[in-house]
Amino acid sequence: MQIHLTSRAAILAALTCLSACGPIGPSRLQRDELEYSRALGESQKHEMLLNIVRLRYADPPTFLDTTQVIAGYSVSKSVSGGFYAYPATAVGNYLFGTGTMTAGESPTFTYQPVTGEQYAENVVRPISPTVIMPLSLGGLPIDTLLRLTAQSIDGLSNVRGIGAGGGSVRFYLLLHDLRQLQIAGAMTIRITTDAPPPSSDDSGKKKGSKADPASKQEHSYLVLSSTSDSNLLAIQAEVRRLLHLDPHVEEAEIVYGPYPKHTGQIAILTRSMLAMLTQLAYEVEVPEEDIKAGRTPPTISQVGIENRPEVVIHSSHKVPERRYAAVEYNDMWFWIDEKDFQSKLAFTMVQVLSALAATNHTGGAVVTIPAG
Repeated sequence: MQIHLTSRAAILAALTCLSACGPIGPSRLQRDELEYSRALGESQKHEMLLNIVRLRYADPPTFLDTTQVIAGYSVSKSVSGGFYAYPATAVGNYLFGTGTMTAGESPTFTYQPVTGEQYAENVVRPISPTVIMPLSLGGLPIDTLLRLTAQSIDGLSNVRGIGAGGGSVRFYLLLHDLRQLQIAGAMTIRITTDAPPPSSDDSGKKKGSKADPASKQEHSYLVLSSTSDSNLLAIQAEVRRLLHLDPHVEEAEIVYGPYPKHTGQIAILTRSMLAMLTQLAYEVEVPEEDIKAGRTPPTISQVGIENRPEVVIHSSHKVPERRYAAVEYNDMWFWIDEKDFQSKLAFTMVQVLSALAATNHTGGAVVTIPAG
């Protein structure tokens, strides 16, 4: 009789566990959050890389906003059982039971194409220097940042492409000096909402002393920090010379435009996301047969002290084994090498800039995960 009771207890426990199985939402919340976050990040990387490649072959870029992700679960359970107690029944039939449980997941993704006014603001309109320059405060290399985002600085050109010339060597010398100062802590960016100090025109009259509606906006300044290092002082002097600043000035306001409007300003003509991606597209490594066939122009060469593109994008007929991001286009694979840290960092900066340029008033992607 002890065998019968033990068997009955075991089967009853199994059926009770099956029938009382709790909700699966809480147990999956953390895992789903991380998995969907990772999947969205990978999707954005591939979209950005594909758009660069498309521009290389004169295809228009397309952007999709993931507006909502809903992770839905379904669970069905079935339990049945019985117990025979009369003596004639065999030992194995004193207690019996069956149970089934099925679980399924049916996520829903909502996409919205970026078009119209939103496309103009997010993709075509230049990004303000006040938005761009604070990124260097987080440790991002200022030379890579400006190579990606600046068309020119105080007239020093960074325009390279088909029929656009080769850019200015002094532009890259300036970026090299700024990077050296950034590494040494002898340069920083200051952001303030204070109105810029009044400036003088050629006649000596004060300008900008009256209340200006723009004075409540953010203003950014390049600050050359005090130092006693003779090498850093020499680099700071060269930066002032290249930017046409007073030899003793310690900071200068950064403004948008091809040239400064007032003395003591630094004018940066910034790029839009479209211009930024187009510049990167000119540097993509493409098959020689595509160039000879006229499908795409030759890859542009580097200028002056530069010896590599901001983002090195390889191409091959075979699927790359070691890749940070890879896409297939016209039976060719284009990818960024997983061991190329400089390219990965620059590509990440492009994605951050794209997020900063976005002005979608509907908000970002909403991930809904049931928790009960």
